[in-house]
This record gives sequence, structure tokens and C-alpha cells, in this order.
Amino acid sequence: MDRVLIFDTTLRDGEQSPGFSMNTGEKLELAKQLAALGVDIIEAGFPISSPGDLEAVQQIARSVRGPVIAGLARANKLDVDAAWQGVKDAARPRIHTFIATSEIHMKHKLRLTPNEVLEAAGEAVAYAKGFCNDVEFSAEDATRSDPEFLTSIFEIAIAAGATTINVPDTVGYTTPEEFAALIHHLKAHVPNIDRAVVSVHCHNDLGLAVANSLAGVGAGARQIECTINGIGERAGNASLEEIVMAMHTRKNFYAYESTIATTEIYPTSRLLGTLTGIKVQPNKAIVGANAFAHEAGIHQDGMLKNPLTYEIMRPETIGLPESQLVLGKHSGRHAFRARLNALGYDLSKAQLDDAFVRFKQLCDRKKTIGDADLEALVGDEITKAHEYYKLEALQVSCGFPVTPRANVTLRGPDGATHSAEASGDGPVDAAYQAIAQIVGKQNRLTDFSIHAVTPGRDALGRVSVRVQNGAREAMGHGADTDIIVASAKAYVNALNKLMAGPIA
Repeated sequence: MDRVLIFDTTLRDGEQSPGFSMNTGEKLELAKQLAALGVDIIEAGFPISSPGDLEAVQQIARSVRGPVIAGLARANKLDVDAAWQGVKDAARPRIHTFIATSEIHMKHKLRLTPNEVLEAAGEAVAYAKGFCNDVEFSAEDATRSDPEFLTSIFEIAIAAGATTINVPDTVGYTTPEEFAALIHHLKAHVPNIDRAVVSVHCHNDLGLAVANSLAGVGAGARQIECTINGIGERAGNASLEEIVMAMHTRKNFYAYESTIATTEIYPTSRLLGTLTGIKVQPNKAIVGANAFAHEAGIHQDGMLKNPLTYEIMRPETIGLPESQLVLGKHSGRHAFRARLNALGYDLSKAQLDDAFVRFKQLCDRKKTIGDADLEALVGDEITKAHEYYKLEALQVSCGFPVTPRANVTLRGPDGATHSAEASGDGPVDAAYQAIAQIVGKQNRLTDFSIHAVTPGRDALGRVSVRVQNGAREAMGHGADTDIIVASAKAYVNALNKLMAGPIA
């Protein structure tokens, strides 16, 4: 299989995009992780852009071993000098110099003639070659440049000593077919092209960065410039994890290999998110929170029978321990039972049926159900007393200066429903007074506690109560997103236990 070099520019192109700035320590930490990931080249920064960026590149060059360490420079001596100061202590240094080649850039940004651009490119590469043997030359905005002009400037750059020539789709304008045709053209018409590695650097403005990069490799490029999580200017760069896993998963189609340790992909993605404070969107390919998560009941059933039914790659491959069957309103009974079993609950069919009904009711109030929710929902199921009484309905009115009142409906041992209304010191006390009227017994509440099972505004509240009747007492528990309802459930649960045995 042909080897494809992975050139990571997270610390340069990625870091210069809005919101992703990192200090020297953070860049060094990420560079060490990129080395563990196995990238071939780390573009550590743009040394002339700021003293801090120069310092970060220097620290990375001195501390990180394994990958080539590159510094970016515009096609002038001051930039090249700064780049060399940044990377000179690296075991394998590279100077990466560039100049724009499209008519719109040359005319409006550089204000140089095409001949002046050709001259500047050759001089910059030759000057960089005086510092180190590994020199990369990029033609900025190559995909909007005249192909014949690109042929000329790449020939000059290689003749001056460039060992890598980069063809950037700087503004994400091209398509896979066009980009492949451009690479084929350059491979066929740059006479000394065999003396350099052809690289591609694609942006994602039209969502085609990964597709264009792979098309470029298919046409003969052997270096891909990309970033972790696809970060970068505007809509970002080609995503490293998507490129690598496309080659890894579709080896029958992409007959290329890289040195990436795929199990380090997810840890690297998470580290970048932690350092920058910006997480990837949940549906991001490969590393998004939902990439290996399944909620639909049909999908979950298939996953339980054979993961290949809905996953084309295993989460362990990228460093995730396992797939997730996310419990929500679309989940089925099989996934619900499987998760309960994993949590250590072995419910009877009747218990499972009852718990599943309450699970679906909870799903209508919460978007996602976590393990803590499930434990609160069914934790008492296997030791639950016979339901002499069951809460059917509860309405409360309270406020200031209104006297709290509650209307409670219970289903009794005879199967009939019984309702009562009462007032109290608060909504919970009012509910408890109404329940006492229905059951015909006044019990003493000796303990009451409540806590949020999960975070967020839709958190499940779990209430625990201790109820005493003479020498007998019982603990009751109830859970609900409405704490008043949870309190009533806990009280009824305790009453049922009192009625079930001598001491609960």
C-alpha cells in the first residue's frame, strides 16, 4: 500500500481561527499528543506572527521528538529567518514558505505581477534551503489559479530546493473532480515533479475538504494537510480523523496507509476540546458524541444482536471503550432491559413491564435518560412492597399569600379511585394531608430528603421519606422531574410498606 504522510496543522491553521487560540503550554501539550497520535509533520505555528507563537514553536521543536516540526513563513527573508529561529532545534526541522498565485490575490492582496511572484517564490525557497534541507512550498489559493502558472511556479520552487509542493484549496472552492484533474495536470506537466512530494491542503467552505483531499491523493498526492476536529479558518480544514478513518475503514477503495495510531484519535480530539473550551458538534463524524451512540429502538435491537448492523467501524478503533445505547423516547424494550442488566438489575417480566411504562413516561419529560435516572426509576422495583395504593393524579396550588392546597387521587386496594383535597403548610404537606384522608390513617413523617439525580433544568428529583406509625416505620422513595409528585410517590411507597409487613 502507498504511504500517505499526515501533516497536522492544528497548531497553525487551526489555532489561528477565531476562538481556538492556545498559549505556549497548551500548544506544547497538544504537540506531544500529536506525536503520540503518530502524525508525520506538526506545523507548530507561524513564528513571525507574534513573540508568543515563536516561543511556542521553539518549545515544541526542543521538546517533541518523532514528527517533523514545521514553521510557516511568507515568501520573504524576514519570515524565513523567524521560521528557522522557531524550528532550528528540532531533530527534523522544516521551513514551510508560501505565496499566493491566483490572479485575485496577486492583483488585490500582493499587488505583484506574476513574474514578481515567480521570482519571490524561487528566492524564498532557495533562502530557506540554506537553513535546512526540508523545505515545503505552497501556492496559496492554488485552486483559483491558472494551472499553467502553477506549473511554472512549482517547477521553479522544486528547482530552488523544495522537497514538498503544496496545492491548497485555500477558500474551499474546488470539487473532488476538479481537484483530482488539477493534481493530474501538475503531475503530468511539472517536469521535475518527481523530486518532490505533492501535498494537498483543503478548506471546508463547501463541506468538501475531506472529499477533495482524498481525491487529491487518488490523483497522486502523498501528503494531506489537516487538523484535529477539522478546525481552521472559516468553516475549517480537512478533518484528520475523517481522512484517516476513511482510509482505515475503506481499504478496498483507498489503498493507502498512514502511521496514525487510530486509538489515539478520540483522546486527541478530547484534549483539543479541553484546551480550547470548544467541543465538536454531537453529530461530528468519528469523534462527535453521537458518532457511536444509538437511540432508535430498531437500531438498538440490531446493535445488541450484531454491532455490524449499524456500525461500519468499532469505537475501540479510535480509542472509545464502547458504543452507547442512549435511552430516550425512541428506545425499545430490549435496550432498556440490556441497560438495566448492565447496572445489576434483574427484574421479573412484570417488574420490567411496569418499569418500562414509567421509563416511557419519563422520556416524554426528559430528552436523554442516564444511568442515574434509571437507578432512581427502578432502584426500588425489586424490593417494592405490594401497591395497596397507587398515585393516580395530583394537583397543587400554592404561592404567596395563597394557602397551599392539594387534590390527590389514589387507586385503592379495591381497584377503585379515591380523591381528597386538603391544605397544609406547603404543597408537600398539603399532599400528605390529602393522602392521609384517603387511607384513613395519620402517620408521622420523621425524615424527608430530596436531591437532584441528574444535572440540568429537567433533572430527576429523588425524594426519600421515613414514615412512622406507632412502633412501625418504613422508608419510602419516589422519583420524578416534579419534586411535589416525587414527594407524593415517596409517601405512598412508605405507606404501602407499612401495610405490607410488621416493620419495613
